[in-house]
Parts: sequence; C-alpha cells; structure tokens
Amino acid sequence: MKIDVKNKNIQELKDLCVSLRDKIIETVSKNGGHLSSNVGAVELIVAMHYVFDSSSDPFIFDVSHQSYAHKLITRSWDKFETLRKFEGISGYTKPSESEHDYFIAGHSSTSISLAVGAAKAIALKGEGDKRVPVALIGDGSMSAGLAFEALNELGFRKYPVVIVLNDNKMSISKPIGAISNFLSHAMAGNFYQKIKKTTEQILEYLPESATYMAKKFEEGFKLITPGVIFEEMGIDYIGPVDGHNLESLIRAFEMAKELKRPVIVHAQTLKGKGYEKAEGYYESWHGVGPFDVQSGKVLKKNSKKNATTMYSEALLELATEHKNVVGVTAAMPSGTGLDKLIERFPERFWDVAIAEQHAVTSMCAMAKEGFKPYVTIYSTFLQRAYDQVIHDACIMNLSVVFALDRAGIVGEDGETHQGAFDISYLSAIPNMTLMAPRDEKSMRLAIKYSYSHQGPLAIRYPRGAFIDCIVEGTTSFEYGKAEVIKNDDDAEILLLGYGNGVGRAMQTALLLKDKNISTSVVDLRFAKPLDEELLIKLAKKYNKWFAFSDSAKLGGIGSLLEELNQKNSLHVEIKSFEYEDSFIPHGATNLIEEKLEILPIQAVKKILKK
Repeated sequence: MKIDVKNKNIQELKDLCVSLRDKIIETVSKNGGHLSSNVGAVELIVAMHYVFDSSSDPFIFDVSHQSYAHKLITRSWDKFETLRKFEGISGYTKPSESEHDYFIAGHSSTSISLAVGAAKAIALKGEGDKRVPVALIGDGSMSAGLAFEALNELGFRKYPVVIVLNDNKMSISKPIGAISNFLSHAMAGNFYQKIKKTTEQILEYLPESATYMAKKFEEGFKLITPGVIFEEMGIDYIGPVDGHNLESLIRAFEMAKELKRPVIVHAQTLKGKGYEKAEGYYESWHGVGPFDVQSGKVLKKNSKKNATTMYSEALLELATEHKNVVGVTAAMPSGTGLDKLIERFPERFWDVAIAEQHAVTSMCAMAKEGFKPYVTIYSTFLQRAYDQVIHDACIMNLSVVFALDRAGIVGEDGETHQGAFDISYLSAIPNMTLMAPRDEKSMRLAIKYSYSHQGPLAIRYPRGAFIDCIVEGTTSFEYGKAEVIKNDDDAEILLLGYGNGVGRAMQTALLLKDKNISTSVVDLRFAKPLDEELLIKLAKKYNKWFAFSDSAKLGGIGSLLEELNQKNSLHVEIKSFEYEDSFIPHGATNLIEEKLEILPIQAVKKILKK
C-alpha cells in the first residue's frame, strides 16, 4: 500500500525520511545493494512524492539504483525485505512490479530522453494540465551524450518537464569532466532566480536606450552562475538547493511545477547521508554486499581471486613491459580493475566518465596512431557503444582490445546488467575476433596473446571467480586454435566449453564419469574464428556435441557450432547449455542457473536422456 505523503506535515515528512533511511540501511546490510546513492536521495524522493503524483506524473529515475525510497513509499513496506532476492523485488525500477515505476532502468542517462518522449505524448493527449514528467538524474549521468541530445530538443520545444539534478559530486567513482566540475562549484541559488526575475521585470519598463545595458548586465551575471549551461539551452534553472532540506526542496519543486516549461532543479546532496561510515565520496559504499551495520564490515568475502583482479594484474604486467599499451574505462575504474593502472600510469590509462561511445572511438584513434588500446567495459555496457565498435573499430580493422568484464550472469542486478549478449552481437561483425580464458593462467596467456593480435579483439570473462577447472598444462594462445583438455579414448561424448563454460563442462564430465560415462572436453578458446580443422577432425569420432557457455543461446556458441556443422556437413548432433531467449531476472547466481537448467547436475540429466 502506498504511503500517503501528501497529507503529512513537515515534521512528519522528516520523521518519514528517518524511517526510510533506517529501513534501507537495515535491508541493504542483509541483502546487499546500492547504499550510499539511496540514503543520499531520500529527501529528494519524499519531496517529489509530496509535490507530484507518481500515479499520474511519470517518475523517471535515471539508472534507478537510487529508487529504494520510492519503492518503500509505493509498495508494501514488508515486501522491501525481498529486495534483489530471487523472485523478490528488483533493485531498479520495474513497471511490471508497480504502476508507480514508469520505466525500467539500469543503464545511465536515459531519463531526460524518456521525459521528453513522455511530455510529447502528454501534449498530444491533451493531458498537459494534469500530468508532468519528473526525471531524477545524477550529476555523473550528465556526462553521457544521450542526456544532452535530449536537453537539446527539450530546450527547443519547451515541453513542461521537471528535471531533478542530484549533484552529490559522485557517479559511482570520482566524477570526470568539465560538466561535473562546473556543477560542483555552484555559486548561486534562489538569489539568482530573484535577480533574474527582477531583471526581466525591469527590461519590460526600461526605455529602449537603457535596455541594451540591462541585457548586458543579465548576460554577465549568468556567466558566474551554475545554471548558465542550461539557461543557454533554453531550460530554466532553479538552484542549487540543499537536497536534504525538505522545505527548500518542496518550494523548489512547486516553483518548477508552476512554470509549465522545462526546468532543472539543481539539488546538492551528500552521498551516504544518514549512515556516517558511508557519508562522503566513498566508491566502496556505492554497491555493497551484506555488512554489519555497527562496524561497517563486510560479513563474508569470497576468498577466491576474481577474474577482474586476474585481468588487472595481467594488463598491469603488460603495460609495464610495453609503453604503447593504453586503456580506458567508462566510470568504472575499480569495478573493472583499471584503477590500479590509472594510479600507476595516469598518462596512459583514463576514466572518461559515463561515455562508452567516446571511450571506444577515442581509443580507435589511438590505435591508428600506433598505440595498443584496451577498452575495459562491462559486457552489458558495451551495448551502448555498438555502432562505435562497428563503425570506428571494425570497419577500419584497428587493433583495439575490448575487455568485457561481467560476461554471463551477474546476479542481483538483473535484466539490465546480465552480460548475456556479447557473443551474439559481436560475432556478426566482420574483422572481429572473439576469445575467452578459462582460469587465471589462461587469462595471463590471453592478455599476452592480445598484444600481438592484429585487428579488433574481444575478450570475455565473468563476474567473480572462474568456475573451478583443474587442467594439467595450459598452452599459449594461437589464433583460432582450440585446446583439447580431456581426451578419453573410449569416449563417445564431446563437451565443448568457452570461457567460464569450460569449468562447467569439466564439472559435467566429472559427474558423468561417476556414472561410468567417458567424455572428452575441448576448450574452444576462440568463438570467432572456431578451430574448424580440429572440430572437423573431432566430428569423425563424436557425433554428440554438448556446448557450455555463459551466454545467450541465439547467436551464441551453440549457434556458431551449428553453422560450422551445416557448412561442413558434419552431421553431428549439437545441444547447447546456454541461456534461452528471454531476459534473465535478478537473484543469486546459483538460483538463476538452476532456473535456467544449466547447472552441471542438470546438464547430466539432459545428456543421459539423449
């Protein structure tokens, strides 16, 4: 049941903010999730619900990882305890969960564009007097081009839209760029609004001879205010407002609502507000696992080295050896492990903010100049730069390496973050080569190989640790060559793994061995090109192939193998243990894998039915 915010007085609203913070901290400490961004936005969201109506006004949360207070206000309080759990409520806005969630979100910088589209629809339906889109966007998300594409049209067409700019001087990590710096040094608030209004009134009555000087005064004053960039685009500006002062926020939102034209309310907040250990600019408190509220200590840590660390260490070693190795990430330096390289080689490794398109294209120019760029981005976020991969890297056949972190299931972040599609969307591009390591040793060999590779190359690896894969000996990578890692002379079944799927294939082989069924296992290593020579040879011995890869089935490893099967008339039967054609929900990875029926024990049952 929705909490009735509108009928509360200021003190009751303040008490509600305290309760919301306590509930968020309590739940995130148990379930994990986004902490500092959510407790920092509590007053913003309460004030939004007080002034606007989420049942009619589109509430559009950019990224939406800061929407927990909104969820608590619009859903059952007790249901919030299922946050990010399998079959529980999502950590992001999700219209299928609630009518108060206008749009699904998980990637940044979409909110203003959505608000413009909603405003157009509202105008066409004649509902402008009843509804106004409200977009809540963080300062970090303003670094992406999509936000400014939307502002460009909005300032021209003047649709009534309220944009709440949550300026906490942070996106996930330290903000990058002139826009963020400009906003963070705001110099005027309501004072500017008063001066602006007074100047406009004076201009109406001044004789023409004096108007020129008055206009020059107004233009000069704009130059020292934080709203100039928006005002010059034709969008009104209110702020900066204290983002934790409910009275100020409510006044600002009411003023913005009354303007009936596009307006930005610039609110300055403290990330982590209300939980002292997280207050300030601490990247580590953005997304957290379960932790002890009193001490702030993480309750459990995976002792296994994760694939991100393996990549970071291997790339650092390569960059130390070769001075032409450069790299970039898009607002995820610690998440991708590139923070270590930025610290060590700040002149060669960069965080370009939430700007994946720029990250890719700028590195393509560096490749043309003789450098070896490593574009290190999550699988799901590279989707944002697909045209740049094709147009700027692959058509030019430039030697750019795309390191795709979080390939496969990422767990609690759900549909918008699962790295399921990179094999499908990259394998279709001419000149692109796809490869994947299976463990730490092969990761080092993969990075070593990547340096000498000519042309675009994508390397995928999972979130967290690789699936255990005990293999004696690992050979160096050779272009387009697979590796037989288990060869039983009496085997009739062939298991083929790619990347993290190799560990899954090996675990399946061990379970089949317990049932006295012999198998051979191949690490494909390359998805494009496949090792055609080896696979044609293996087809003469094995007519049943089972493919394992943490990726979508359509266009995935099974599909690529089937193309080879058809092309060469191999007449082998191929079964793929990849993801079916649907978006993958949030929840613990093991529970999702069980639902998808790709666990080794489930694979064994299906193999035995063949």
